[in-house]
Amino acid sequence: MSLQMVSAISNSSLIQPGFSLLNFDGHVFFFGQKGWPKRSCPTGVFLLDIKQNELKMKPAIFSKDSCYLPPLRYPAICTLRGNAESDKYQYIIHGGKTPNNDLSDKIYIISLVSKNSKRTTFQCIEKDLAGDVPEARYGHTINVVHSRGKSMSVIFGGRSYVPLGQRTTEKWNSVVDCLPSVFLVDFEFGCCTSYILPELQDGLSFHVSVAKNDTIYILGGHSLQNNIRAPSLYKLKVDLPLGSPAVTCTILPGGISVSSAVVTQIGDTEFVLVGGYQSDNQKRLVCNTIVLEDNKIEIVERETPRWTPDIKHCRIWFGCDMGKGSVLLGIPGDNKQMISDANYFYILRCRGAEEDEEEELTAQTCSQTSTEDPGDSTPFEDSEEFCFSAEASSFDVDDTDTYNEDDEEDESETGYWITCSASCNVNINTWVPFYSTELNKPAMILCSSRDGHWVHAQCMDLSETMLLHLSEANVKYFCNEHVDLNKGLQTPKKVGQLKKQPMKPLRKKKAMKLTPVKKSFLRRLFE
Repeated sequence: MSLQMVSAISNSSLIQPGFSLLNFDGHVFFFGQKGWPKRSCPTGVFLLDIKQNELKMKPAIFSKDSCYLPPLRYPAICTLRGNAESDKYQYIIHGGKTPNNDLSDKIYIISLVSKNSKRTTFQCIEKDLAGDVPEARYGHTINVVHSRGKSMSVIFGGRSYVPLGQRTTEKWNSVVDCLPSVFLVDFEFGCCTSYILPELQDGLSFHVSVAKNDTIYILGGHSLQNNIRAPSLYKLKVDLPLGSPAVTCTILPGGISVSSAVVTQIGDTEFVLVGGYQSDNQKRLVCNTIVLEDNKIEIVERETPRWTPDIKHCRIWFGCDMGKGSVLLGIPGDNKQMISDANYFYILRCRGAEEDEEEELTAQTCSQTSTEDPGDSTPFEDSEEFCFSAEASSFDVDDTDTYNEDDEEDESETGYWITCSASCNVNINTWVPFYSTELNKPAMILCSSRDGHWVHAQCMDLSETMLLHLSEANVKYFCNEHVDLNKGLQTPKKVGQLKKQPMKPLRKKKAMKLTPVKKSFLRRLFE
C-alpha cells in the first residue's frame, strides 16, 4: 500500500465530506459538492484529472434528455450492469442530502454517453418507484444481487429526519435511525418491497456492505439510538424465484467496530477496508482485507501505509473509492497557515504496481457511504455555506489550448482582466460567471467612442437580454462614460416642414323654407 499526496490546484473547496466518486472506463468523476452548482458547471459533476500529483476538476455535461440531478451528499451508490459479462455499466444513486439540508427519496441512474478530450456527456434518468418506497434518507447503502438469472437492488440502513409531526423549532434538523427494514427494488418494473427480519433489531448507518452474487455482507456501522459502533457482521441472502423473493439474515462472528469506512476492490474476490472511526473522536488507522469465497467471508488485518503526521493527528478524515484499488482521502487544512486549499488530499493505492496495470476485475460490486456526517458523531462539522473559489483557468476544457497572438489583438490592451472603467469591479481572483453565456472569462462589449475600447458588460449593468441584442444587432454601443458625450456631439437632423392641409369650411345652416301647409300647421299648434 502506498500513500501519495496530491495538490488540488483548482476548486478544492468543492470536495467536502459526503462526496462521491464515479469510475467510468478508468476515468474518475466527482459528484456531491456541498453547495448548489454554479453556471460554469450546472451539472455538479466534474472529471478528476490527476497528472503529476496535481488534481484538476473539469466540468461534465448532461444530455438533453436527462433529468435534473441535484448535488447529493452521503447518498448510497453502486454499479448496475446489464449482465455479469457486460463491460458497460451504470451507477445507481439513491437518497442523500441536498444543499438545503433536505433529504432525497429519489433514485437516479446515470450512464456515460460520450467522452472525448474536450467534453464528457452523461445521461441521468430518474426512476419512478411504486409499492413500499424507502423514505428519504442518507448514510445508507445500496447493492445489486443476482439470483436465478434475475437482478434486484437492496437498500438498507441510513438516517432520516424526525417525523414532521414531532419536529420542533429547536430540534428541526434532528435525525433518527431508519427502521432496520430491507428493501428490494426491481428496476425492470419499478416495484419496491420491504422486509422486516428478526435478526435486525437496531437501525444502522454509515456501515459498509459488500455483495457477491446473491449475498450481501453488512459490516460495522453506527447506531444513533444507542450511540455505539458494535462489531456487527450480517449476511443477507436473497433468493429470486419465479414467485415472491425470499430474504434471510444470518448473524456472523468476526465483525469490526467501525463506521464511515471506505471499501475498494483489488481482486476478483478481494476487497480492502480503510479509514473510518472506531469512536466519536478516534479514527481507525488499521486496514483490513476482505475475502469472499465459497459462500463465506474472511476478514484479516493487513499492512497499513505510512500515515503522515497530519493524518495521524487530525480528528476528521473523509474519502471515497476511486476504483481499481485506489482511495481518495481528505483531511482538513491547518487554518493557522495561509493556504488557499481548504483540505489536504491523498491517494491511497492498495494494489501493487503490477496489479495497477492490469484491467479492473469487476465481477462483484461494493457499496458504502463516502464518509460519516461529522455533525452526527463529532462536534467538528464545517457548518459554513459552500464557497466557490473560481480562477481564470479553473474550467479550461482543453489543457492543450495555448494563446496565439495571431488569433486576436494584444492581450494587454483588449484582455479580459483590464480595468475597463472607474467603477470596474472585475477581479481575476474573485470573479464568478454572471451571464449564462460566460464560462471562464467575463463578457465584454466594444464602446464605439472615438478611440474605441472594451468594457465589461457586468460593469455597465447590462441585462442578459440587452447583451444578446447588442451582440446580434448591427448597432453602435457607448459605455456609461461616453454615452452623454456622444449625445452632445450628435447633430440634430433636419426635420421637413409639415404640409398644412386646408381646413374644411364650416357648414352653414340653411334657412328652412315654410310652405303654406307648414305655416298652417304652426298656427294651429300655437293657437
